[in-house]
Amino acid sequence: MLKSLPRIKMLASVTSVDEALITLDAGIDMIDLKNPSTGALGALNHALIKDIVAMVNHRTTVSATIGDLPMQPSLLVDATKTMLETGVDIVKIGFFGRLNHDKCLDALKLQASQTKLIAVLFADEQPDFTLLANIAEAGFYGVMLDTANKSKGHLLSHLTVSRLMEFVSNATLLGLKTGLAGSVQVGHIKDLCDVEPSFLGFRGALCVQNQQALSLDATKVQNIKKMLH
Repeated sequence: MLKSLPRIKMLASVTSVDEALITLDAGIDMIDLKNPSTGALGALNHALIKDIVAMVNHRTTVSATIGDLPMQPSLLVDATKTMLETGVDIVKIGFFGRLNHDKCLDALKLQASQTKLIAVLFADEQPDFTLLANIAEAGFYGVMLDTANKSKGHLLSHLTVSRLMEFVSNATLLGLKTGLAGSVQVGHIKDLCDVEPSFLGFRGALCVQNQQALSLDATKVQNIKKMLH
C-alpha cells in the first residue's frame, strides 16, 4: 500500500458517456475527454463532449484535448475557442516538436486570461523546459508532460525521475499546475508520486488488458484512485 498522498490528484481519460460515469462514480478529480485512436491528444466529437459535460453537471472538473494539431497560431486559437464552447472547464493544447511555440503561446494569451488552458509537452520529443517561463507568462493554468508516441514506451522510458522533479519544481515556482502522464502503469505510481506533481494522468492502466483502445475497467479505476488518496 502506497503512502497516502491526497495532494496528488487523478486525471482519467475517457471516450464516452459510460466511461465518464465510471470515473465520476469513483470520485476522479479530473475527467479528461480525448480520443486515443486519433493521436496522443486526439479530440472527441464536440456533440459527444457536450453530452458528457451535461451528464457530469459540474460534479468534477472536465478537461478536453483539441487534437494533434500543427503549431499554427490561428489553428490552435480557433480549435481552443470551439472546444471552450462545449462547456469544458479546461482545454489541453499539445505543443509538438520544437518550432513556433512562442508564437502559439502569444496567440493564446487572450484565451488563457479568460479560462484555464494546459500546455502539453512530450517526453519523447526532447521537451524544452525553458519554455515553462513563456507558458506561465502567457497566462496558462498548467503544464503537462505526456508521450506523443504510445508505442515507444512510457513516460519514465524517456525522462528520469530527477528530470521530472526538475520539470515539476520549475513549473510550480512559476505558478503552474503540473501533470504527468504517458502510458503510466501501476508500477510507476510510487516513483511519480515522489515527484509530487499536481496530478497524474491515466488511460491504459485503467482499461481492460491495459490497452487504451479498450474500455475502462471500473475496478482498475477505483484501485488506482485509492492508491493516490
